Amino acid sequence: MMKLPAHVLFRKEWSLILWEPRGTLDQAVVNEVVAFIETAERRTLQPFHRFMDMSALDMVDLNFKFVFHVALSRRLSATPKPSVKSAFYVTSPATVHYAKLHAMLTDRSPLDVALFTDRAAAATWLGVPAEALTMP
Repeated sequence: MMKLPAHVLFRKEWSLILWEPRGTLDQAVVNEVVAFIETAERRTLQPFHRFMDMSALDMVDLNFKFVFHVALSRRLSATPKPSVKSAFYVTSPATVHYAKLHAMLTDRSPLDVALFTDRAAAATWLGVPAEALTMP
């Protein structure tokens, strides 16, 4: 069994990973979650969607170069796999900026990225009930 990073929950019944980072979103936090997702992708046969709730962040400490490299890495690791959806729940200009950047850089790849300001709309897009997007 893999150890879940902080503020991550795997909802097996909906093939969904929830991530609700808190405080400062920096390279170390992103790298930990990306490593977890890539390991989970290698270990499971069934693809799973992602929901990132960015509402508990106080600050985003990332830069274009880092986001570019993460997006490129995700494109390359996702290419031979079925398509998956990544929904970003964004509530600040900084989270909108970096989520849009990630979405643009992964466009036309198996990663279908969308930004939402409404959790219910994100749940509908992901094909799960709204309660699936709530951390216990």
